[in-house]
Amino acid sequence: MDQSQETKLIVLVAFPDLPMLEIAGPGDVFFQASRAVAEKTGIQNAYQVIVLAADRSDQIVTRSGITIASPLRIEDITSPIDTMLIAGYNFDNPVIESSDFYNWLSGMSGKVRRIGSICVGTFALAKAGLLDGKKVTTHWNKAGKLHQDFPKAQVDSSRFFIKDGNIYTSGGVSSATDLALALVEEDFGREIAVAVARNLVLYLKRPGYQYQFGDLLPASESGHGLIARLQEWMITHLDQDLSVEHMAEHAHMSPRNFARVFLKETGLTPAKYVEKLRVEIARKLLVEGDLSMDQIAVKTGLVSMVSMRRVFLRNLMVTPSHYRRAFKTAFQDAGLVET
Repeated sequence: MDQSQETKLIVLVAFPDLPMLEIAGPGDVFFQASRAVAEKTGIQNAYQVIVLAADRSDQIVTRSGITIASPLRIEDITSPIDTMLIAGYNFDNPVIESSDFYNWLSGMSGKVRRIGSICVGTFALAKAGLLDGKKVTTHWNKAGKLHQDFPKAQVDSSRFFIKDGNIYTSGGVSSATDLALALVEEDFGREIAVAVARNLVLYLKRPGYQYQFGDLLPASESGHGLIARLQEWMITHLDQDLSVEHMAEHAHMSPRNFARVFLKETGLTPAKYVEKLRVEIARKLLVEGDLSMDQIAVKTGLVSMVSMRRVFLRNLMVTPSHYRRAFKTAFQDAGLVET
């Protein structure tokens, strides 16, 4: 345990129009950690949290419309910063894009012990040149864009958070609390982190991966392509033979040309696309219906519970039973409504 009595200054730099949870989540974790440290050791004010607006305004309007005061500006912080986290990101904010924000952020990386991001705040770190050669994560829905825009960053969208040196990146919005708990454990040990997690009714280490939340299939850019014509038919025939030859016959194409066009449109081979489609429909049935695991496996063409489990682990890194427990409607699980 870190016995230093020096208060650790946590600076949350927030972009406009961000989800409030990206600030509130870490803020509550660090507040509860200060209380837990004081109760256990007598050390007061283990953490101090300051929220700053990335655009140097005196307030931050969150996506929910709730406004958070930001009385201090970036240049007003004179105390040593222990940890800086960038929350939110605007892809086309003219005020921030025309300022020296990214130069400032780049310069701060060598002045703080830890620097990190919450959700798409990863893009701000990347734009400041801090992620070249680093293993990083971000919201699963923006991982492809991050890789495309900043190819030197090693993007792994499966993780809730990643540490690489003194760079810390987290995934989707609620991953802010996962990262904050990990930072508390790093500073004051597992016992304090567990106490915080219990108080806030959180997992200390959330089971699973971001994959379980994301879309497995690429978004269709056109309603007139091969996939648009085939997908409804594929969904109604998941329990049947969906080999390249069978699908090509339905599309009135040769198997070779079908496979070529399919790969060009989706970035996936027909076999891989069918597997992911089967998983997408299976996880929908796991959450919304009351079919047994075996019934779902047969209905979606995953054949059996054993093979469905193997395919789920390959695509979502969780088992079908875990997925059902995690996502099935709470009222249904409690027996409070009829299904």
